[in-house]
Amino acid sequence: MSLYTPGKLRLGVNIDHVATVRNARGGDHPDPARAAQIVASAGGDGITAHLREDRRHIRDGDLARIQTITGLPLNLEMAATEEMLEIALRHKPHAACIVPERREERTTEGGLDAAGQHNRLAPMVARLAEAGIRVSLFIAPEMRQLDAAIRLGAPVVEFHTGEYAHAEGEARAVELKKIADMAALAAKSGIEPHAGHGLTYDNVQPIAAIPQIAELNIGHYLIGEAIFTGLEASIKRMRELMDAVR
Repeated sequence: MSLYTPGKLRLGVNIDHVATVRNARGGDHPDPARAAQIVASAGGDGITAHLREDRRHIRDGDLARIQTITGLPLNLEMAATEEMLEIALRHKPHAACIVPERREERTTEGGLDAAGQHNRLAPMVARLAEAGIRVSLFIAPEMRQLDAAIRLGAPVVEFHTGEYAHAEGEARAVELKKIADMAALAAKSGIEPHAGHGLTYDNVQPIAAIPQIAELNIGHYLIGEAIFTGLEASIKRMRELMDAVR
């Protein structure tokens, strides 16, 4: 039986780039924890934060403050390293999304190779699950990767929507169908499907309309729009667009 229960499409807001602006100059402003409070008041359903190896965005001290200052669930994006595993086990976020990470990349460039890294990922997935942390794997919408997630026992997959977001015309339709097909198969297999990366006001609705997808995680675009309209307004607009098709 599928673990997926249809309902409200959740919006997780990635606040990494509030921390990016703070870190550009040092000090404590703007405060990612304050951003988390605004997400809660604007109708967001969760906070996503990526603690990178080089700490270019979120810092270690931000995690506890975010967890303390808002009751929203924290989704910790993390590389598959022992350091990040220990941090996750110490902070016990609601969820841990395992993502690929290369120090030289500007942003996450693709999905995790769950199939090729099965033996490395298996003990990490098990330890996170034993600690009561919901495990998610950030993967491309491909059968090989979904099969690996099933074998690893991950309760959640987040499909990388970057190829969809960057495509145009017929190519975008092809990418959308891949995501829709894999989301349906994930839900049928008892895995809750999420999606994220590169989603904007202009391209979010076809993804949001996929009935099996339970959550979207969006960050960079919302923080960018917040420069012009404010963070609360940017989140509310995204929420409206998502709700309009569900």
